[in-house]
Formats: sequence, structure tokens, C-alpha cells
Amino acid sequence: MSALRDALQELPESVFADLLESDDAYQIVLDLPGVTAETAELRVDRGRLVVEARREKDVPAEFHYVSEERPLFVDVELPLPPDATGAGASAEVDRGVFTVRVPKRSAAPEQTIPITSAGDDA
Repeated sequence: MSALRDALQELPESVFADLLESDDAYQIVLDLPGVTAETAELRVDRGRLVVEARREKDVPAEFHYVSEERPLFVDVELPLPPDATGAGASAEVDRGVFTVRVPKRSAAPEQTIPITSAGDDA
């Protein structure tokens, strides 16, 4: 999980994130001001959470940019822990705050392995 933690620390200055963990899932909270459900795409691809988003900017006609520091597009790829799976992942957004839940793979149940002796026909 250290790769994900390191990636969260290296996000663009315009993106803030928290990482939470429970027994069965990871939760990533991303602050993406100006981004809506309609202007964002989230997906899990090859062990990474991929975020592609576009911010809505409303500039009144009587104003013009002197300085424009907020990027219009946000593209982020976060490496997920090895036990994370995209199957069943979900996301919610509330005023530009995205809460992404990525389930953990279930541990394989314990199983007894049958042992036969050499020469046994059964």
C-alpha cells in the first residue's frame, strides 16, 4: 500500500486526497472542486485507479483572466494495493468531493487438500 500512499502525496496541488481502509475495502476521498459526476470518469485499470475529469469554470463576461492557476483538466492515476479489486467498486460525489470505495479481494477459504499414497488405486 506504500505505492498508493506515495502517489497520494504526489498529487497535483489542485487535488487533495485521503486514504481509508477497512477489513473489506479501501476508500479514497478526492477533493476535485468544480468537477461533477457528468464531467468525471473513474475506472480501475491494471491495478490503478484512473481519474479523468474536467472542471467547470464560469467566467463572467465583464472579467478576464489575469492569472489562471486552476487547471481545466485533471488526470490522475493512483496505484491500488495488490489486494484491491475493481469488481464492485463504487463512487459518490457531493459538491466536488468524490468518495471511491474499492473492495478487497476475499481471502480464499481454507481447504483441505486430499493426499493419496503412491500405489493407491482409489
